[in-house]
Amino acid sequence: MVGPGRPLFVLFGSSIVQLSYANGGWGAHLADIYARKADILFRGYTSWNSRRALQVVNQVFPKDAALQPDLVIVYFGGNDSMGPHSSGLGPHVPLAEYIDNLRKIALHLKSLSDKTRIIFLSCPPINEDQFRKSTSTIFSELIRSNELCGRYSEACVELCKDLDVKVIDLWTTIQKRENWKSTCFTDGVHLSSEGSEIVVEEILNVLKEAEWEPSLHWKSLPTEFSENSTYDLVAANGKDTINASEWTFHRKNWH
Repeated sequence: MVGPGRPLFVLFGSSIVQLSYANGGWGAHLADIYARKADILFRGYTSWNSRRALQVVNQVFPKDAALQPDLVIVYFGGNDSMGPHSSGLGPHVPLAEYIDNLRKIALHLKSLSDKTRIIFLSCPPINEDQFRKSTSTIFSELIRSNELCGRYSEACVELCKDLDVKVIDLWTTIQKRENWKSTCFTDGVHLSSEGSEIVVEEILNVLKEAEWEPSLHWKSLPTEFSENSTYDLVAANGKDTINASEWTFHRKNWH
């Protein structure tokens, strides 16, 4: 690890995580917001479901690691919620097993350390028409529906309430946005910059409102090497220097 130590955030999930640096993604936004405050690691795996995640959770988050994450943001469900294929192949996971898998993942993460905090993201909605038009013919028929996403989202939310784990109901929240179908996706499933902004806003709201000690909200964390320096840019008066360590002019004014 590169020192000095910062809080460590890990994003763990399927393509919604792996692709979250693309198209003005929510992972890229978080990395920018926390650029001098926390280290953010990506553990995203396109096409994965909760079954595969459970198989590797001990490898991704070993209990005997010297450094444990301060925050883990977890997303699995969109692939689980796909309809089953007649061959028995594919990413579909029955709802009851999906709930059990998420429970086991959550309990493992909670056991890592007393400082490890967790946020789950539920299934976002999908634009079914856009998805059908964008699906490649290299795939067998892919069965996705907004109704199925809603069922898995609701199950994730209810489970997290039972486990006292923070959760963001993306299925409901995104559909509150005007024109969500035409603005929030790149292909009907994966998030556009507008869709990702909703995710970031919700994550920051959770971090701001959570009664965690210490707080992990970006405004509560110290900025690394923020002291004034004679090596900073010189002010217009030619006598003083200007400390730019807290400048945020280049991005949206996140709260």
